Amino acid sequence: MDKLPLVIICSPTATGKTKLAIDLASAFGGEIISADSLQVYRYLDIGTAKPTIEERSKIKHHLIDVVDPDEEFNAAIFVEQTKIIIENMARSGKPVFISGGTGLYIRALLQGIIETPKVDENIRNYYRGLRNSLGREYLHNLLRQRDKEAARRINPNDSVRVIRALEVLEQTGESIVAIQKRHSFSGKQYNAYKIGLKLDREELQKRIAARTDKMMAAGLLQEVQGLLERGYGENLKPMQSLGYRQVVDFLKGKYDWEKTVNLIKQETWFYAKRQKTWFAADKEIIWYQPELSDEIIKDVRSFINEGTGKAGGKCNIT
Repeated sequence: MDKLPLVIICSPTATGKTKLAIDLASAFGGEIISADSLQVYRYLDIGTAKPTIEERSKIKHHLIDVVDPDEEFNAAIFVEQTKIIIENMARSGKPVFISGGTGLYIRALLQGIIETPKVDENIRNYYRGLRNSLGREYLHNLLRQRDKEAARRINPNDSVRVIRALEVLEQTGESIVAIQKRHSFSGKQYNAYKIGLKLDREELQKRIAARTDKMMAAGLLQEVQGLLERGYGENLKPMQSLGYRQVVDFLKGKYDWEKTVNLIKQETWFYAKRQKTWFAADKEIIWYQPELSDEIIKDVRSFINEGTGKAGGKCNIT
């Protein structure tokens, strides 16, 4: 059986993935599956940079607004739901475009879920207690002492992943990074053409700053207030995400507004750098400058029609 073709647009935040995905889906009569771990949540619109209602009315988007902020969503659920969508689209003959910056979701879809031990609630609750009493920084420092490589790869504020890395280390005596490296990538179902968009450092920083200002003007403060009024507590995973966490701190009086905006810009830049590191490790990604849209369309047409793609990238990502 031939592998199903997928076109995947994956690169750091603010590089223009949404626009390119819509342009490609329009050109080839396809639909878009979002590979964004936050756009799945209802009511988180401005801070997650979701495609607008107008954009979604032109091209069908999947896996946007599918769960409430207090509901579970993870890589395994993403893979399960995405496979069903892909199969339905394949039957209808529509090209599949996957767009997003959550590299873990994309890797899980293409390579499978890495097998790690089942959660031991006693261990998890112990580390949650440390986080709640001593803070995220303490927990990340603990991971750094025990597993430097995992600590280097995980955002100190991402306590969910920090705790999981500590759990795996305690249960197996082995780094979660080593398990990931050993993970078998055999039995791939899909033939993926991966597109990355590359911007130089100054341009990306400029885009991040402009987008942050646009989010603030669009009402991110009011969006966060609305979420809290709906009863979604500040400790929920999506409420601890980039932008939302800083606005919650502003509402608690921790920072003034100018400091809050600057923190969001700074943390978004750090996040983009982590994404660059993640995607740079994937040698299957073909990197383009965003302005090469005509060339991207030409190459995608070749892939869709013939199942072939270019062997090398258009530019290095640094």
